[in-house]
Amino acid sequence: MRSDAAPTRRPRSEHWVAPLEETPLQAVDAADTSTAPRSLWAEAGHSLVRNPVFVVSALLILFVLFVAAFPQVFTSQDPRYADLTTANQPPGAGHPFGTSRLGYDIMARTFWGARTSVVIGFFAMIGSTLIGGTIGALAGYLGGWFDEVISRVTDVFFAIPLILGAIVVYTRLGEMNLWTVIAVLSVFGWTNVARIMRGAVISTKSQDFVTSSIALGASSPTVLLKHVIPNAIAPVIVTATVNLGVFIVAEATLSFLGVGLPTSAVSWGGDISAARDALRTQPSMLFYPSVALAVTVLSFIMLGDAVRDALDPKARKR
Repeated sequence: MRSDAAPTRRPRSEHWVAPLEETPLQAVDAADTSTAPRSLWAEAGHSLVRNPVFVVSALLILFVLFVAAFPQVFTSQDPRYADLTTANQPPGAGHPFGTSRLGYDIMARTFWGARTSVVIGFFAMIGSTLIGGTIGALAGYLGGWFDEVISRVTDVFFAIPLILGAIVVYTRLGEMNLWTVIAVLSVFGWTNVARIMRGAVISTKSQDFVTSSIALGASSPTVLLKHVIPNAIAPVIVTATVNLGVFIVAEATLSFLGVGLPTSAVSWGGDISAARDALRTQPSMLFYPSVALAVTVLSFIMLGDAVRDALDPKARKR
């Protein structure tokens, strides 16, 4: 039976559209598209200058570098001149930090010791980065049996502690000089850089721009040097920055143990070792070189953390 009554419509909800000024599209439309976007390094630099941790650590490092380059600006005393008539003096006129048991001026040795520590840390960092970066890049890019061999060699070196390896070399060579210490730290300190570079290269070589370069006929050395390494170097830079502080501590540890630089060298580790017996009677002998060492190492570690956060897009706060 048909009904002549008109069918009833179901109630429908009303559609409401928010005004354009109340939607996120307004912020998108307001973006400046007239300028080219920043590169990774430009964005990292922009982020670093706004990071107070980076600013403080960079200022401290610049001060340490200035002290290492021009220690005579802060003291006119000869750090190797020993005057037994003025030995064990407390801080006072002529000797603001006091004197040691042999009559050395503690202030002069603290400022001049920065040069030795910074030089060893810097060149050991350069050497270990070059060794580890080259080995890791080749292993990650070539892969196959070469990667397997390099990985096993890296495991062998990774199992040897840095300080223990230096002690073994010392027992074979005897007293080491500055360049010997740098070589030892470089030979036994490249493993972390190699592992990080290998992982970064493996991740980068699978990117589309690398595949495009290979398809266009670029040779393997060209692809590795011009495309892979520049895009995989960021985590290596962070590791190298932190390693600089690690190598400074390693040199101080070796000098403290008596297996590093000779006793005639002016270094923070040697002065800390010489001040052990005078800890209760004259703590200033230990205090000043220890504080200088701690501040320097802490500055490089803070700098490495700030650079890591700036170069990691996932960790960077926008």
